[in-house]
Amino acid sequence: MARIMGLDVGSRTVGIAVSDQLGWTAQGVEIIRINEDEEQFGLERVAQLVEQYEVTAFVVGLPKNMNNTLGPRVVASQAYGQRLIDMFDLPVDYQDERLTTVEAERMLVEQADTSRKKRKKVIDKLAASLILQNYLDRHGKLVEKL
Repeated sequence: MARIMGLDVGSRTVGIAVSDQLGWTAQGVEIIRINEDEEQFGLERVAQLVEQYEVTAFVVGLPKNMNNTLGPRVVASQAYGQRLIDMFDLPVDYQDERLTTVEAERMLVEQADTSRKKRKKVIDKLAASLILQNYLDRHGKLVEKL
């Protein structure tokens, strides 16, 4: 069965999550280190995960400004999405991710009482999970959508 991969794209890391095979839930997978300045985008590792999880589509977080305008991080996320299309020839959709990282941090503090150092190691993976889960909740089962 198909799975969707959710990505939280930052300037130094990309948080990765995948859906279950039915497209109901998102699970965090890992955080990939990248370096935009040196054009190192971690796509080799993404390719391994695409194969491992049999990914058939991507959802990339779109970090809009709070007033719904598009800033430089939106452009960077869309460029990353285009790289995914070029490399994998799979559909890419975008999910508004405003406040996702804030929500992830709040969850880690309130539910797990996680130290700041530990939060930094998992926050992007959790944010990717929230982005993908919000997408799945909004769109229903992936089998009928993508």
